[in-house]
Amino acid sequence: MSLVKLTIKGISYSQSQHGAYALILNEEDGDRKLPIVIGAFEAQAIAIALEKEIKPPRPLTHDLFKNFAERFEINIKEVIIHKLIDGVFYSSIICQQENKTEEVFDARTSDAIALALRFSAPIFTHKNILDKAGVYLTITDDTNPEDSEQTYENSFSESSYNTKNINELHDLLDTAVNNEDYEKAAKIRDEISKR
Repeated sequence: MSLVKLTIKGISYSQSQHGAYALILNEEDGDRKLPIVIGAFEAQAIAIALEKEIKPPRPLTHDLFKNFAERFEINIKEVIIHKLIDGVFYSSIICQQENKTEEVFDARTSDAIALALRFSAPIFTHKNILDKAGVYLTITDDTNPEDSEQTYENSFSESSYNTKNINELHDLLDTAVNNEDYEKAAKIRDEISKR
């Protein structure tokens, strides 16, 4: 079966399942998206790996795994989403230690992707899985990007962060990271970047 390379398009709160998120993967050379429902903790682990500016004060589970693997010179070469049964995606992590043979480990897809990000490993799926579960997401013509950007700016400027000076924002960012409130930290970081 032919493999299709995927990239991470984003993470979105799931409207259909309370407390769940949708991880959106995009085929690299195409327009199809592969939405995968994941839990809040898994979404947080992936979001932290995507955000290079946010560094937790202590290693999270996937960071600990990476530190452990690197200590023993184990590298994750790639992640393959290889099966879809009853809406559940199954993945494999392909690892290699030095010049030894490759090892394949079964993993939850959310964990596999969180690790792939930390190891800068490519993510693949089989073409038949993308044919079965892939979707085309299109933007309608009546959507004006300028309007949506203005709405975002207006709603954000109503937050309490706009009354804070830059030093207060940096203090709030440090506190949010120390409290492992990464969603809040991302919003504060966005406000700092905006300024």
